[in-house]
Amino acid sequence: MKSPNFLSHFTLRSRPPFLLLGALSLLAGLWAGLLRIGWQLPPLSAGLAANHGPFMICGFLGTLICLERAVGLNRPWAYAAPLAAALGGLALLLGLPMPVAPLLLLLASLVLTIIFVAIYRLRPDSASAVMGSGAALWVVGNLLWLLGSPLASVVPWWVGFLVVTVAGERLELSRVLMLRPGIMRSFLLIIALFVAGLALSLFNLAWGVRVAGLGLCGLGAWLLRFDIARRTIRKQGLAQFIAACLLPGYLWLMLAGGAWAVWGERFLAGPPYDAMLHMILLGFVFSMIFGHGPIILPAVLRIEMPFRPAFFAHLLLLHLSLLLRVAGDLAPQQALRAWGGMFNVIAILLFLANTIASARQGMVQGRSSAPAGG
Repeated sequence: MKSPNFLSHFTLRSRPPFLLLGALSLLAGLWAGLLRIGWQLPPLSAGLAANHGPFMICGFLGTLICLERAVGLNRPWAYAAPLAAALGGLALLLGLPMPVAPLLLLLASLVLTIIFVAIYRLRPDSASAVMGSGAALWVVGNLLWLLGSPLASVVPWWVGFLVVTVAGERLELSRVLMLRPGIMRSFLLIIALFVAGLALSLFNLAWGVRVAGLGLCGLGAWLLRFDIARRTIRKQGLAQFIAACLLPGYLWLMLAGGAWAVWGERFLAGPPYDAMLHMILLGFVFSMIFGHGPIILPAVLRIEMPFRPAFFAHLLLLHLSLLLRVAGDLAPQQALRAWGGMFNVIAILLFLANTIASARQGMVQGRSSAPAGG
């Protein structure tokens, strides 16, 4: 009789350690990013800089997305996904033999895909199907990495995992708009175009990136036109802040898609490659994290996180520093790139600081409003 309560208590207590391990991957990824962009810092461990992308996309964001969906499904087995993702990031940090991290992350992506299958069976709608396809893209990317493909061939699939998953979440939240069937079909066709580009990249990376870029342009335009953020930007407080995170993110997604479509042959290394990736991963993905964080983290940790106007500081710094970084990429000017990257990191650290401050404020308010006595 006590088993369900025990399992519920166990899964609740396991959530902070998953977040801490994900945060460890985030910090390692930020340090590695500064090394890659030219800052002379201690390397900390061999191969750290080379794993900047795996740390950020798989170790941090993978853990976060897996944990969010495990909490939403509320099945103990689903926590295998964030556990495997978090351990994959830890394996990279500890420098374990290379097959270990890819295998753990492949396991995480497979379990996440199964989670979405279970979610779809409970709620068979387009949003669940789209998010499930995003998890499947992560599976393909992790499998390619495990089989020894160069990261330039793997990264489009990892980007697809993040972009398609976020797009599915926004579609899920836009159900209140009661979008017409034709509008929904256009969304699905855009997703199909993007995935077709990823499939083409297996045979011709440059042309696959170009086609996927057209899909990114279309998706950014669709979200900018039909997302509920167009209405909530006129509200106050948290709703307005979330919209202020989302709308610029959609513009960055369109710009990145245009860069992919024009510079597909440069999707290998160098400043254009840096711009093509970070316009999405910082301008779109992290802007989404900034906006969704005040909603997702309270649900995961069961704590209050009051909105603070200081949230706008890390949002503004993120976009301004990204403009500086992209300008340095395109000029090209190494100093602008390096300082843009440094302020990118500061913006993310400021986000963490503001999030912790909000959580502490929520706990203080919770204790002060709790009824006296026992």
